[in-house]
Amino acid sequence: MKESQSLTNNLLIEVDVLTNRLKNIKQSYITTNNQGFKERLLSENKNIFKRINELNSLAEQLNKTSNFEKFSFSNLLVEKTRRVLNENKFESNLFFP
Repeated sequence: MKESQSLTNNLLIEVDVLTNRLKNIKQSYITTNNQGFKERLLSENKNIFKRINELNSLAEQLNKTSNFEKFSFSNLLVEKTRRVLNENKFESNLFFP
């Protein structure tokens, strides 16, 4: 199966959007005192991590089925999702400066 560069590029864009949202969530969590809002932020954060894990699995699958090129969009997608997950792997400590 040949890799769809358009699909992979859209997934890369989604990872970027989710990464930016994670940063915004963290900043909002730190600056708010509203407990209900904090709970919503924690819930959204959890959902975003779930989606990034899904994207990582999909990226791994795309990477396996690609033409084993050293530089490809699927390799980039795998690397991006791994970095986001590694940078934020301390999910329980994410909101504590």
